[in-house]
Amino acid sequence: MAHMTNPLATPDQLYQRTSFSALPSDLQDIIFFTTQVLTQAAGVLLRIPQSVAAQAGVILARYWLIASPLSHEFSDTSAAALFLVAKLSAHPCPPRDVCNVYAYLLSPSSPLFRSPSNPSTTSDKDRDPSSYYLSESAYTTFRTRILSLEARILYSLSFDTHVALPHPLAVTYLQALDFLSAPKTEIAGRAVAYLNTALLSPQLLYLTHQPNALAVAAIYAAARDVGAKMPECAWWEVFDVEREELGFLVVGMRSLEGWARKQRDGFEELGKGMVTRAFVEGEMRKRGLRIGNGSGGVVVEVEDEEAVMMRRLDEKAAELEG
Repeated sequence: MAHMTNPLATPDQLYQRTSFSALPSDLQDIIFFTTQVLTQAAGVLLRIPQSVAAQAGVILARYWLIASPLSHEFSDTSAAALFLVAKLSAHPCPPRDVCNVYAYLLSPSSPLFRSPSNPSTTSDKDRDPSSYYLSESAYTTFRTRILSLEARILYSLSFDTHVALPHPLAVTYLQALDFLSAPKTEIAGRAVAYLNTALLSPQLLYLTHQPNALAVAAIYAAARDVGAKMPECAWWEVFDVEREELGFLVVGMRSLEGWARKQRDGFEELGKGMVTRAFVEGEMRKRGLRIGNGSGGVVVEVEDEEAVMMRRLDEKAAELEG
């Protein structure tokens, strides 16, 4: 059964992620969400199977339990995780393809993360290919960063890249519940959509629950959406899932859309493109925080009040001069 289970996050790892020395929770969540979306979008453009992109998302989440997201640019970590997982699969991607795809997704010509109402958003015919053209030197630099991060990810995870996805189990459970027949195929599609959505959840559902629980929750949520008749007994227990765990996962999967909409309204940056490390550092400065180097790596520290006042005066002076 080992190939059907995953190593889950420990309480210490989850506490370290949410401890006072880490990023503010809202910034941490938006970094995770946007980076996972970027990873999935890159997988689509690279024409690799969804299973590969999903595994890359899980590897990325595991790495960020150990290393701070602020250690590197978020898009670089995404590219390294996707490149690593694709290399280990039957669908490897050349480094140049990966770099070109990310250059496009991060360029002003990409519609990813851009609001339709944003004036900077361009139509297909108005996109400028030069905005995502990679020169030889830029490609070499980008490739070097990806290869370096690939090694860091492998070392941090002790070379354990095993990821069991819930999608195959979901198909088996759907068949057992007779939800794969012609009139009920919509349930299967919705269940897979919920499983893909769970990859983006800042609640780290793939790191805190086993694939069988995720599969059952996705099927339950999909069946409720279409009003399908479910077995009257506690059928989830047959698949080794408790009612409390099922309820938590269903709520987590169904609430992500509303959460993402709320974040878009709260962070104007989400309508302008991919969230960057520079944007996060700017948000932290507004809150009197700064990035420092601790014994365990990158940490977030509270700025001295005098330093905050002097920095704001400098910023105000720069605005007046401009």
